[in-house]
Parts: sequence; structure tokens; C-alpha cells
Amino acid sequence: MRVAVEFVALYVTAGSREEALRIARALVEERLAACANVLDGVRSLYWWEGKVQDEPEALFVAKTRAELAQRAVERVRELHSYEVPCVVALPVAAGNPAFLDWIAAETGPQPPKEP
Repeated sequence: MRVAVEFVALYVTAGSREEALRIARALVEERLAACANVLDGVRSLYWWEGKVQDEPEALFVAKTRAELAQRAVERVRELHSYEVPCVVALPVAAGNPAFLDWIAAETGPQPPKEP
């Protein structure tokens, strides 16, 4: 199995399925991620403003190249409704070489298409 430290999975929570879809779509359309999986029905427990919060959320996982992670994090922050959104990049230790090659091919600047 190929070592894949040059790839990351972005773990992001959002206040709703619609918000998660909107942000994930922007990352994919802007080629900051090759793909994203949106999961709704998440229940989040967290400290905020001095007390434990218990709220429904959605989350998405976006796959990208490590070199694009900071740009993707910044884009999520721009698009997100939360003051302090959860967005973390988790390193990919290994994976299906064909899938990792696909992530590399579908992210970042794309060469112009031939006429």
C-alpha cells in the first residue's frame, strides 16, 4: 500500500445539512477538494460560552492534497456561519493508490483543455 502523507481528509461540522452541502460543493467546485461526503443527523456536545451545548449538526469529510489544506481551511472559514467552525485536516497514512492518484488529479490548478 502506498504511503500517502501528501493527502489529508478535512473534517468539518456545520449547523445544517444545507450548510455542509454548500461549503462542500464550493470546495469541490473550486478544486480545493476532490470529493466530499456529507453526513447529517450528527449530535454535537461541546463547551461554548461557559456551558455544555448539545446541538444537531451535519458534518462532511473532504479529501484533498496536503498542500491545499490551508487554503481549504481558510475557504471553509470564509463560507461558514459559525464564529469558530470545526475544521481540521487529518493526515492520510495510506490508501488505494488509484484513489489517491484521482485526488491528486482532481485538485489544484487544472491544465487547459485541448480544443
